[in-house]
Amino acid sequence: MKKIQQGFTLIELMIVVAIIGILAAIALPAYQDYANRAKVSEVVVAADACKTAVTEYYASAGSLPTDTSTAGCVNAATRYVSSVGVVSGVVTVTAQSTGAPTIDGQTLVFTPTPTSAGPTLAWSCNTVSTIATKYRPQVCR
Repeated sequence: MKKIQQGFTLIELMIVVAIIGILAAIALPAYQDYANRAKVSEVVVAADACKTAVTEYYASAGSLPTDTSTAGCVNAATRYVSSVGVVSGVVTVTAQSTGAPTIDGQTLVFTPTPTSAGPTLAWSCNTVSTIATKYRPQVCR
């Protein structure tokens, strides 16, 4: 009589568990980086709204606004944004405490530079930003 194999051997099960463990060890850090970049994207969106207000003020007044209220920015906290501020046209956005220690309380700073092509501003992320470079948008790296 032939003996029919039923089920998996212990070695086969151990190999499957090892493969799943290796895949999890690779996937979890990559996912955490992705989640942190998504949180920083909300910080960038908050800065974009304020950058538009500063640019409009510059186009109409011919000078940079001195503070947040002069610029017309709304300093409203969101899930991932603690505050938005303007000082001499420089837009600073602070990340809210999100449980991600790499971006909690860190800032993203956008500096305006007047251009020669009319009353417009060119924006740059400067090195004063404290959010880790790998989480910043491509234009800020």
